[in-house]
Formats: sequence, C-alpha cells, structure tokens
Amino acid sequence: MKSNRIFALTAFVLSAALALASRANAASGAFSVYEPSQADKLDIKDSQVESLPDRTVVTAQGKKYNWPGVTIHGNWDASRPQTSVYVTIKNMEDAPLTVCCRIDDVNSTKTQRWHSVSKQIKAKDKIVWEIPLPNQSLSPEIMDKLFAMRGGPGGVRINYDSGQRAATASIDFTKMESVWLFVTQPAQPVRFAVFKIEVAPSTDAINQSEVNESASGKSWRSMTVDEFFPMIDVYGQFKHEDWPGKTHSDEELKGRVAQEQADWNANPRPECWDKFGGWADGPKQEARGHFYTVKLDGKWWLVDPDGNLFWSHGVDCVGMGNATTPVTDREFYFEGLPAQDDPNFKQFYATAGWAPHNYYSTHCPFKTFNFTAANLYRKFGDGWYKQAGEEAHARLESWAMNTIANWSDKNIYLYSSRKTPYVATLHAGARQIEGSAGYWGKFTDPFDPKFADSFRRSLINMKETTDDPYCIGYFVNNEMSWGDDTSLSLGALASPADQPTKIAFVSWLREKYKTVDALNRVWKTSYESWDALLESQTVPDKTLAGNDLRAFYTVISEKYFQTIHEIMQELAPNKLDLGCRFAWGNDLAIRACAKYCDVVSFNRYNRSIANFKLSEGVDKPCIIGEFHFGALDRGMFHTGLVPCKSQADRAQHYENYVRGALENPYWVGTHWFQYGSQATTGRGDGENYQIGLVDLVDTPYKELIQAVRTVGRDMYNIRSGK
Repeated sequence: MKSNRIFALTAFVLSAALALASRANAASGAFSVYEPSQADKLDIKDSQVESLPDRTVVTAQGKKYNWPGVTIHGNWDASRPQTSVYVTIKNMEDAPLTVCCRIDDVNSTKTQRWHSVSKQIKAKDKIVWEIPLPNQSLSPEIMDKLFAMRGGPGGVRINYDSGQRAATASIDFTKMESVWLFVTQPAQPVRFAVFKIEVAPSTDAINQSEVNESASGKSWRSMTVDEFFPMIDVYGQFKHEDWPGKTHSDEELKGRVAQEQADWNANPRPECWDKFGGWADGPKQEARGHFYTVKLDGKWWLVDPDGNLFWSHGVDCVGMGNATTPVTDREFYFEGLPAQDDPNFKQFYATAGWAPHNYYSTHCPFKTFNFTAANLYRKFGDGWYKQAGEEAHARLESWAMNTIANWSDKNIYLYSSRKTPYVATLHAGARQIEGSAGYWGKFTDPFDPKFADSFRRSLINMKETTDDPYCIGYFVNNEMSWGDDTSLSLGALASPADQPTKIAFVSWLREKYKTVDALNRVWKTSYESWDALLESQTVPDKTLAGNDLRAFYTVISEKYFQTIHEIMQELAPNKLDLGCRFAWGNDLAIRACAKYCDVVSFNRYNRSIANFKLSEGVDKPCIIGEFHFGALDRGMFHTGLVPCKSQADRAQHYENYVRGALENPYWVGTHWFQYGSQATTGRGDGENYQIGLVDLVDTPYKELIQAVRTVGRDMYNIRSGK
C-alpha cells in the first residue's frame, strides 16, 4: 500500500508539474510549429519525404531546384522579445552537412524580406538548432527615427529595402507564415531528419536585448527620445553602451600604436614564408616570375613568382573608408560631428550617390562622413594616410595573412614601401539586358560591343599592375545576377528589339530552326515572322522552350567569360583571370566560367565550405572572394550575414571556415570581408555590419585576430596534410 501511495503522489506531482509547464509555455509564447504527424502538410521542393512516427526524413535531390527541402506553413505569433525557433534535426549523411532555414511572414513574397540562417551539422549528429529571431522591442518613438540602416540598437532589424524614411521591422513576427528547411545546390542527394520545430524563449546570447551595460548607467531602452539622441559619439560608436576595446579619448587611441607595434614584434611573419608569403619549405615548382596554378597530389594550389606553393589567406577592403556613412537628414544621430568647414576634418566629408537600396536610393546625392579616416587622423595626426597604409601591411604580415584582397586601396597595395601580394578589381560594363533582373541590378549585355571596349579600358587603366609580380590576378565585376539556367535567355526575349543579346538569340534560333513556323511548333507560339519575334517582349513557356533557353544561356555566359579572358590574354597574359565572384549562380554559368577562367571565385557566406564540390566533370581551382561572421557584443547594430554569439564564437567560426577550405582540394584561398567594420549607422545601402578585423576606430578585435594568426601560421601544414 505504501508503494501505491508513493506512486499516486508521484503521478499527482508530475501531472501538476506538466500542467504548470504547459501554462508557463503558453504565457511565455512557446508553441509547436511542426511535429512528424504533420508530414502530409509539408510543401515539398525537389525532395523525397519518408514519414516515420518520431521523425520526417527528407532526401533533398537538387536536380530541378537549387534549394531543395521542405516547408511547413501556418499562422503563428513569434513576436515576443528574446524568442527563438528550435529545430530538432539530424544529419543522416556520413559527412558534415550544411542545412539552411528560412522564416517568412505573410508578406515575404511581396516584400522579398525574410529571416534566413544556416547551420553545419556533423556527420550522423542530432542537434537542437536554436535560431534566435531578431529583436523587435524598441519603442515606437525611437523606431520612428531609425532609418537607412539594416540593424538598429540591440540588433533590431529595419526594413532596409524601403526608399521611405519610416523604419519598419524587416519581418512581422506577429504573422510568421512559414519555416523552410533546405540545402543549397547539393552535388548529389542528401538526407536529414526533422523531429520537431517549435518556438520558445531564447537561451542564445546572440538574441539578448542588451548585451552590454549602458555607459550612462541607465538602460537606453528606457530612455526618452530626447535622452536617446544623439546616439553616436564623436568616434562613430554607439554612445549608450560600453564594451572591451571601446575608445573613450584621443589619448587612449594614440596609446594603442605602441601597444600594437609590440604585438607585431612578438608575432613576426611565419618563418616558413618566402617574401610573397609562399611556402618556402614546400615542394619547389617552376619560378615564372608571376603567379600561376598547379595541381599536386590531388589538391589545387597557387604558385608564387619564386616557384613556391602559395595559398591566398587575405582580407578585402584594406583601406581608409570602411566606416563612411550618410549624414544627410540624420544629423541628429551624431554627437560632436565636426563642422564641415573645420580645417582638420573637412577632408572627411564627401558627396555620394551610390545607394542601390534603402532610404538613400531615392535621396541621392547625399552627404557622408568618413569615421574611419577621421579616427586615423586622430590616431596618427598629419601623415595619417601613409602611416595607416604601412600599418596595414605590418598587420597582415603579423596576422599571417598574405593577400590584400578585393576592393582595396590602390595606394596601399601599389605605393607603400612594404609589399604584400594583392588582387585587383576590373569592370566590364555596357548596356544591360533590359529584361533581366537581380539584387544588384540587371545583367550586363556581353554582345554589346561596348562590353569588350569597357573591359579593355578598365585593364589599360590598371597597367601598373600587369607586370607587377605581386599582383596575383583580377576579379571582374561582382555578384552578377546569373539567376537560374533560363533567366538570361528569358531576359533577352523580354527586352526591346535592339537589345544586342536578343538579336544574337533570334539569329541563333533562326540558324537552328530555319523557319519561324518550325520554332512555333516546338514552343507552341504564333510568331508571324522572325522580325515579329524581335519586336515581341512576351516570353514563351519555360517548359516548352526550356531546351533552347538553356542552350542559349550557355552561349550568353560563355560569351561573357570568353570576351574577358581573351582581352586579359592580350594585355595581361601573366595575370590570373579570377572570375566574377559568384554569390548566386547555376551549373551552366559556373561551367562557362570554369571553361575560360583560371580560377572560379565564389562569395560564400556559409559556416563552412569544407564539403564544396564543383559539378561533375569540372576540375578547376576555386577561391573565396568574401565571407564573414559578426556578433552584437561590441556595440554594433547588425551581425552581418552569418551571426555569431560573441567575439570568441566569431573567432572559432573563422578558424573552422578557413581550416575547412584548406582541407578541401578545390580551394586555393579565402578572402575575409572586410578589413574594418562598417559604420554603426550604415553605408549608402544601409549595411552596418560588425564584420571587421578592426573596428571603426582602427582597434583590432583581439579574439578574431588570434584565430586568424592560428590558422594562418599553420596553413601550409594543414593544406599539405602534415
């Protein structure tokens, strides 16, 4: 009887505890989004789904769609502060797998705004993946005055696509509509299992509303508008918080010069490097006096001018303007902003007109202030520009980085007394394909004669680099709108009759089909003549015209890469053609690039690229043009594209990413984006990311630099398998 009473009492306590937990979950906003019993409600994209009692197994194919996976739709309110989505998921593969999650609200399709993150999961590992939702808890009075930034204080997200001043959250989490789990462009089918998806209070520090103590002693979240503004101090930092490394005075800033020089002396360049940063102790290759590529023991390498194997460990945007920010209409943000006629600081004001997104896209031109340069002036005084350039070379050498990468200051990589290998940026411009579309704009028309002329002029203007042994090669253009494997052909057909690519496409069709009637039979169209096809801007059915659309897509992309490569062979035959830095791409575009370029380049904002593969039958060296990680524990408003919990977490991600690239046979380098963090209040398009190796006051992020050094000093051992 005693044991029965104990059992009954235990059952009663457990029942009560469960009831209390249920009420607590309801009060805290916790709820279920997906259970395996709901498998029949999944929206399946190019995948196969196996429904089991405790899990849903997804086999993502990727044969017809670049982002295969599954989506659960519903109507949920996840707007409470410090809330996360929790996905219980298992990688069913024998190798690490990167899974992506996209969360949409009811307006995402219309606004093109969503919350998207990725996670690398170890082989056969089952995890609970916490996805913090951006904090949206600022007062309406303060939110009303925040605009032209992608993130606001505490990490609040702002509608950065709007050309209007009103700041609205980028996603309305009161109307969360879907959760999409997917993988990106798998080389072969991959499997993962979903056990459940739920929303509950956050445990992740990345989503905490206030990670630092207010510098004023009063929480800035309880301030009035008049107390809150101005919110930016004289150095460009958030005024209302304090953090390790924050600059409080000019004297403190100047004192860091000697401290950092002592750090360089304690951490000299790796002993195994030659003067270019190549592997002096490695297997010798032919010394050609310039960089080239080679494949050894199944791994791609660069070779430096002295014939030593070289792996490009670099950083973008080495220069003096990373924290340049618009001030027009936002003067009230800034405390102690120098007068425009101040003899010492007027040089840091400028007028700008680049703003492809955000408020300033409809308010050009606008006035800017360069906090990076102003702080370097405060740090070094007269002669600041030259000293900062020399400092950059010394830093990279001590940090075990051997490349000044894209978007960097020509004066630093060409004219400083110190030398570091570098890449340069060229441009091939022309009329755009008017029927095309993309994030950064329409696609450049490679059939326009001005395309080749433009690129030729761009290369001639860089003639100082064409025989410089320290120049590795050139990237051309950036993150172009390649779309899917029919998009450029469809864009051509949607363009006016005088579009050069459209004229070329109709000529190609005419040669293939001979008569327009033959084309009409295949496409199920009713063009009366070839001229009528030229005049029409109505696109055909992709399923009927798909073979021709894909075939001519290859013609367009090969025309693009071939034109550039032939001019490079003529004017700069000793420099590497490094491609176009794919942020988006498809198999046809990447194959065309690999056919003509020496190296295929990608901007990959993932947590790992260790498992990257090119398409079957394609074997070319590849390089990362951009990647980064950021956190909210140093006073910035946005983590950047790949968020981390802290500076320590950010450093660990860096080391893991680069190590994974070193162990992958395709990669010949990684270039971090970027040298200095962006302005707290954003650049012209609103980007205000905590993504620098140094902050906007030119102070290195110590945790990240240690990781850069650690992997950089050991990179040749890692690459060679030692």
